[in-house]
Amino acid sequence: MAVTSIRLQEDLEKLLEQATNRLHRSKNWLINQALREYLERDMNEQQRWQETVEALKSASSGKVVSADKVHAWLESWGKDDELPPPKV
Repeated sequence: MAVTSIRLQEDLEKLLEQATNRLHRSKNWLINQALREYLERDMNEQQRWQETVEALKSASSGKVVSADKVHAWLESWGKDDELPPPKV
């Protein structure tokens, strides 16, 4: 396991201390948990951004499904004659 030193602002140090007491966890555990959650959230945002860019490129090239087809498909959900998902 790697060791990294950080300087905390005084207010963050106090909040960290309060959280460690409340959760009965070490500062190390809490900082690792917070950093892990932050990095996972950042990776998810990056992935969503990339998917958005790809979707915009796809739509720009005309690869779209009409709203009428989507609405008809959604309205058929749960019925005996449920439609398959519309295709591009």
